[in-house]
Amino acid sequence: MTASPQSLIGITSGLTTNKSGSPVSQLGQAYTAAIEKEGGIALIIPVGIDESSLAELLPRLDGILFSGGGDIDPALFDGNPHPRVYGISAKRDALEIELIKKALSADKPLLAICRGIQVLNVAMGGTLFTHIQDQRDQSLKHDWFPDFPRDKLAHTIRLTPRSKLHQIYGTDEIRVNSLHHQGLAEIGLGLRATGFAPDDLVEGVEVEGASFAIGVQWHPECLPNDPGSQALFRAFVKACGVAHSS
Repeated sequence: MTASPQSLIGITSGLTTNKSGSPVSQLGQAYTAAIEKEGGIALIIPVGIDESSLAELLPRLDGILFSGGGDIDPALFDGNPHPRVYGISAKRDALEIELIKKALSADKPLLAICRGIQVLNVAMGGTLFTHIQDQRDQSLKHDWFPDFPRDKLAHTIRLTPRSKLHQIYGTDEIRVNSLHHQGLAEIGLGLRATGFAPDDLVEGVEVEGASFAIGVQWHPECLPNDPGSQALFRAFVKACGVAHSS
């Protein structure tokens, strides 16, 4: 029997500098490990990739994972400035918003994690809280970083019945880690909110009408022993496999 071809899945990355001050692509290995564990091939998409290379690459990708990282420029969603905003990269913002639009236009599977769900929301006309605790009354502590384990289960998430997230996790409520200080405010056009923290902050969304386009505010890649997180990556890689064979 001939083995099925593996899906090629692009993962967005950040940009930092090494000790010599040279630019370095940055991506936590947990992302690539989660994709490879489910049988996909992970390919890192660098910030600064030129338009012609991106146009050549996109048709070859079976899906895109939008990773976590620094904050989106508040000017892109008319957000309130805040001193805690950090890590803005105009090049990364522009690249990822363009990738979101192209992926949705082609109905290419996408999974958007932490910063990723925020990029997805902004790309679809939504807005963000630029610092949750100062802009949202009676909010939980969501920024359990950097002095806490990345797999700390900080709070529950309530999943909407009959949503894709509910079907994947197979339960009404899950426990998740929480590594963000910003969050979704006004939800973008065409997005359906399907995951809610105990303070009702939207932490899970799905693109209406898409074959597979899900955003989560938590970090499932940092929960490799959690069956629900494994199921989420398995469903994503499976959807990429369907795209690969079509």
